Amino acid sequence: MKKCIYSLLLLALPLWAQETAAPDTSKPAPYWKHSLVGSLLGSQVTYSDWVQGGENTIAWNALLDGKSVYEKGKNNWSNTYKFAFGRTRLGDKGFRKTDDRIDLESVFTYKVNVYVNPYAAATFKSQFAPGLIYDEHGVSTKVSRFLDPAYLTQSAGVGYQLLPQAKIRVGAALREILTDQYTRFADDPKTGELEKRVVEGGMESVLNVDWKWSQNLLFTSVAEWFGAFKDMKRTALRTNNTLAATVSKLVTVNFNIQTINEPRVSLRPQIKQTFGIGLNYSLF
Repeated sequence: MKKCIYSLLLLALPLWAQETAAPDTSKPAPYWKHSLVGSLLGSQVTYSDWVQGGENTIAWNALLDGKSVYEKGKNNWSNTYKFAFGRTRLGDKGFRKTDDRIDLESVFTYKVNVYVNPYAAATFKSQFAPGLIYDEHGVSTKVSRFLDPAYLTQSAGVGYQLLPQAKIRVGAALREILTDQYTRFADDPKTGELEKRVVEGGMESVLNVDWKWSQNLLFTSVAEWFGAFKDMKRTALRTNNTLAATVSKLVTVNFNIQTINEPRVSLRPQIKQTFGIGLNYSLF
């Protein structure tokens, strides 16, 4: 009997040790991960009795780049939000807008395997302030304003990991262009009606590149293509390419090129180039 009792005690020791062991205070990895980086670029030139000539200038550009990612099991929900606004003043011409961007994206991916995964996504693009164009006499004409136009795209399809630094997604999409006063962005001159809102079904392809060339040099690129089913020849293509170099913990150099090829708005490609040096701070 004593041997049986001893044997039962020996068998119970591991269970007793497991129950009486100190509790594990380590916390599981959070499902949400957030990041937010703000940048402020600026320059200023002032002349006084400068016989070689020149005009006083002041320019600034503010950027806010954030990301929130939910990761649990096979579910990945990535949300990115990019905001930019900049102005410049040349001489006595007053301040003029040089940058203005609202860019939101939400992508839910169900990870089937390493390379190919289904997704559902939504993107939203617009601007903060009125957009003006100037003639040769400096007279301005307003051509856009806050949320006018606004672009909303909803899509679903399959994503593919081309490289560790690059991934592409392809799927069916529904694209909406919303306007109010500035209907040029939505109106089709081929029709007899004035269209303020356009909803088009088509195909979407988005290429994302996030390539760290070195510890202080990062290249990011996004190429968004949309083709409407009713007219696949009139496709829309937007690209946003940035090369960022970290000079110190707070100082960065940015070179950015944006292109828009939107036949509905302009028959010629639209190109914007930006180069700036300024402060860069990681808020969290």
